[in-house]
Amino acid sequence: MKPLLALTGPRFRGAPPAPDDPFLAIGDVHGRADLLEALLDRLLRRPVRGPVVLLGDMIDRGPDSARVLRLMYGLSDLRVICLSGNHEEMMLDFLDAPALRAKRWLRNGGAETLQSFGIDPPDPHAFERSAQDLHRALGPMLPWLRGLPAMWRSGNVVAAHAGLDPNRKPEFQERADLLWGHSAFARHPRRDGLWVVHGHVVQDEPNCHQGRIAIDTGAWLTGRLSAARIAAGTVEFVTEP
Repeated sequence: MKPLLALTGPRFRGAPPAPDDPFLAIGDVHGRADLLEALLDRLLRRPVRGPVVLLGDMIDRGPDSARVLRLMYGLSDLRVICLSGNHEEMMLDFLDAPALRAKRWLRNGGAETLQSFGIDPPDPHAFERSAQDLHRALGPMLPWLRGLPAMWRSGNVVAAHAGLDPNRKPEFQERADLLWGHSAFARHPRRDGLWVVHGHVVQDEPNCHQGRIAIDTGAWLTGRLSAARIAAGTVEFVTEP
């Protein structure tokens, strides 16, 4: 088993992360249900007081988006918080306006999500029918998906799929920046002592730098799904496998 990599006090510049309670954050799953199940099994062997937070992009590109959604929907009444990512938004846009939104979603992994629900990828003349089939397949998961938050906060740690606009307070963020990213996020550290744990941009390794905790290691492409265990003054990374 790969050991946890811990980053503790002396490595932090300024105020270290200090959530109200320790919590777990999991990066972009992208349809890799096998990695998600294995990672949850590892992470939950050690009790944690706070929630498990998935940072969005549960779906698309990988082979088992349907299984990922069913798993997380089944855990949603427990201490599990799923955030929305830009891929969830693309799927919902497709359901709301198939003719206008299908091509963007399909070329970004939507075809694999449809296949995971047993729906053949549509030709341009069948977008409406495919949207209807997906609507039925999602069933009660659809209202849940529409209600996913774009941001979650504990203490001085904020979780968002693609990060935050560093020049705005969390309560004044644009939803598009939380889901798709902001051009200044990676270039300009925040000045208010907040830490932002995020996915969206694939990293060679999970890392912690200048107020950013990045944990997307490209599960669908690399076969590596990463998480962070965040507590007062400590960030621990674990990657499956």
